[in-house]
Amino acid sequence: MKPSTTATVKSGPIPTFAHDWSRAGTGGHLRTHGRHFVDAYGRVCNLRGVNLSGCCKTPVNDDHDLFPGHADKVTFVGRPFPIEEAHEHLSRLKRWGLTFVRFLITWEAIEHSGPGIYDTNYLNYIRSLLSLFPTYGLTAFVSLHQDVWSRYSGGSGAPAWTLDIVGFDLEALEETGAAWLKGVRGGGHVEIEKGVWPCGYQKLAASTMATLFWAGDTFAPKLRVKTKGGEEVPVQQFLQDAFLKMWDVVVNAVGDLEGVLGFELMNEPHRGYIETKSLHSFDYNTDLHLHHVPSPLQSFQLGAGHPTTVKHWTRSFPPPSRHTGHELLNPSGKKAWRTDGPTGGKCLWEMHGVWGWDNAKAEGVVLRESYFMKDPGTGRKIDWYTDFYYPFVSKWANSVRRGVAKDKLVFLEAIPNEYCPTSWTADNQPQNMVFAPHWYDLNALFAKAFGDFTVNVQGISRGMFLLRTLYWGQQGARDNYVLQIGNIVDAGYKALGEKPIVIGECGIPMDMNEKEAFQTDDWTWQAKMMDALLTGLERSLVGFTLWNYNPSNTDQLGDDWNGENFSWFSRTRALPPSLLYYDQTSPTLDNGGRILRAIVRPYAAKTAGVPVRCDYEMTTGTFVFEWVNRSHVQSKAMSSLQRPPLHDLPPLTSRETEIFLPSYLTQGRRFKVEGLEKDDKYRYDASLQTLTVLTGDISSPRKTHRVVISLDPPPRPMFEVNDFWGDFGGRVTAVLVAILAMLVWLFLL
Repeated sequence: MKPSTTATVKSGPIPTFAHDWSRAGTGGHLRTHGRHFVDAYGRVCNLRGVNLSGCCKTPVNDDHDLFPGHADKVTFVGRPFPIEEAHEHLSRLKRWGLTFVRFLITWEAIEHSGPGIYDTNYLNYIRSLLSLFPTYGLTAFVSLHQDVWSRYSGGSGAPAWTLDIVGFDLEALEETGAAWLKGVRGGGHVEIEKGVWPCGYQKLAASTMATLFWAGDTFAPKLRVKTKGGEEVPVQQFLQDAFLKMWDVVVNAVGDLEGVLGFELMNEPHRGYIETKSLHSFDYNTDLHLHHVPSPLQSFQLGAGHPTTVKHWTRSFPPPSRHTGHELLNPSGKKAWRTDGPTGGKCLWEMHGVWGWDNAKAEGVVLRESYFMKDPGTGRKIDWYTDFYYPFVSKWANSVRRGVAKDKLVFLEAIPNEYCPTSWTADNQPQNMVFAPHWYDLNALFAKAFGDFTVNVQGISRGMFLLRTLYWGQQGARDNYVLQIGNIVDAGYKALGEKPIVIGECGIPMDMNEKEAFQTDDWTWQAKMMDALLTGLERSLVGFTLWNYNPSNTDQLGDDWNGENFSWFSRTRALPPSLLYYDQTSPTLDNGGRILRAIVRPYAAKTAGVPVRCDYEMTTGTFVFEWVNRSHVQSKAMSSLQRPPLHDLPPLTSRETEIFLPSYLTQGRRFKVEGLEKDDKYRYDASLQTLTVLTGDISSPRKTHRVVISLDPPPRPMFEVNDFWGDFGGRVTAVLVAILAMLVWLFLL
């Protein structure tokens, strides 16, 4: 569809579709303006898509039995899928309207063989794959993924040599309690292991590595490591230089591609020990306590080879967990530090005088309790964001810009589950910045369960009165998620000003409720949770990339990483390629999708105005969208999530608002379009899944447009949108009437 300012909709020589982010579909390229993404015609664009993919955390030749050995021999060529499968997967995402991709890579995938040795086969592979994206209307931002620093410390991300070079013994990390590795070895599915991996952020290996990366100069000035040339350099310089050089290689490999919109520095950055208030314990309100949770001091002791008894935590009600026992770890007294490493086998933090071992009492002693709260050299209080994160963000962004066109975007996030810090002022924001925070229902993730009862964990963690954090029913879940996601988005605007926001990760566990759906094939609870999540995102008027579309997912292994199973596509449930048709209207591509009724939804992809309302009711298939004409005069009212600014936008050269109206919903049904004014027109192209609305009046300032799309017959509801009063109102009323009657009777006696 060729955008037009005339009174009719004209077909261009190359038909495009609403959710097409190629140059053909956007008139040139996407760019940011204020809080919005806009195309070359000045239309506001709503980008929604997927993380591609969770399987990129692990190599193609991953061997659970050999791990952590053969670290330099791994290959990620074929992650997220082999090139020959690209047509299938990209066609599927195009059909589902999920054409905005957070494309995951890892440091390990690029530089696993050693410092400065780059896997050119992998770089050529991702270039070939990303080159295909515009053909399907897809665009991507390339995101460097990490969790708990590295696979070799229990997560994903950095290569093994980063731990080796600072002196860690990879073969001893698990025994010494420095890392929990069962999850990356294929575990994490049984109850006792479920959800343990995030606790790795507090363990010795990951906490130390993050601290050294961000602030080695400040907290570990004695640690120097050798470069290839034999020169000894500070550890922070070595790690950060290697990281930036690796990024230069990535940018040079794919930065010129049309299908690459931008780059993301790092997934879910973590402070490590920086700002740790006490070495005797972690903060229960902010740091997950589950399984064995050594304090920082206990972690130091264990890594130094001292058997130590630590607390054991289990799930509880009220959530999340409670202390239920003790266990002796590292009974054989193994050391996490190699004798041939730069610390000479001594604990790095003992070497810096943070703690010491009392031989007489046979116990560790804290020598500098506030070591990670203040600069050890000056005594000045430390702030991780302002002292370390923002300066490195600037350094990285400048490095990226030297290798790519200036219009490429840089995606950044804060520490997960925190509001955007107010210190992230304009002088700390790189050019073309997009804020990309994450949001999950932490209570549902922790319990791997979802039902009629949901909790506002965000509110609890910020001191909200307990009863105000409780919600009942599907309507309650929607209200809960709308509130929490809205808070994240609103805090971003308040801190950053008018910067675009996309939710970089959000998703649900498919193996919730004791994996009941795998036996019954009833995915109602998963659909309800996903519906509540997407309702929250839609009402916050932000784009997002769902976690995750994983072509390798199976019912048995899930995403095969730390027991996670978040992919709502499963290869074992899909048709073989020989039976597929690949156009946008082909339902054969839907096989393998578990909860598509909740995921494949209408949305306004390109709006000739400013969106102010987006509502989709999946139980009826009704979609309501409202947008407002621009104004040249700034409003006196403060802009907010629901009141976006209408002034200072690029010129609008198209009347056409393009709505993704999925074939998944319309096939075999009629649909009705209401709410338009007499001078407005619309046209639906089923083959492109695009409803184009041509508004008659785009010049009257602040004029509101509205479109309501309904289906005939409506889809059969998967569930009822219940709430507390609908479920219990009659009983509550009966009890109140009984109490009132009793009071009246007592009064009349």
